[in-house]
Amino acid sequence: MSPIPVGILLITHAALGETLRATAEAILGRCPLPLAVLGVPMDADPELTAAEARRLATSLDQGAGVLILTDIHGATPGNIACRMADWESVRIISGLNLPMLLRTCNYHALELDALAEKALQGGRDGIQPCGCSLP
Repeated sequence: MSPIPVGILLITHAALGETLRATAEAILGRCPLPLAVLGVPMDADPELTAAEARRLATSLDQGAGVLILTDIHGATPGNIACRMADWESVRIISGLNLPMLLRTCNYHALELDALAEKALQGGRDGIQPCGCSLP
């Protein structure tokens, strides 16, 4: 386990990331990992937004890397995140949901790759049918 925490960067459409962060903090009290949110407006300049994402990721990395969670693969926030896919100390996961973020915050002592796996597991496990018949 790493004594240095992994940084978390949420890159989402508009205020979605801020809302997820606020909800996670209301449930948990706080997220024990360094966490930043980059909300991407619909009319965002991709180059300027990508530069801000790189700045945030760099500031979050205290030596253990950065886990980037984004809402939709192939949309502007996901594409901006993917511009950092070749960074050695970055892992990127799309499909951000509240269970994914809660799981990530709850396993704050894990190293980057293990934390990325927990985030994936939390996101998948959070998708469940709720008492209704599915075709």
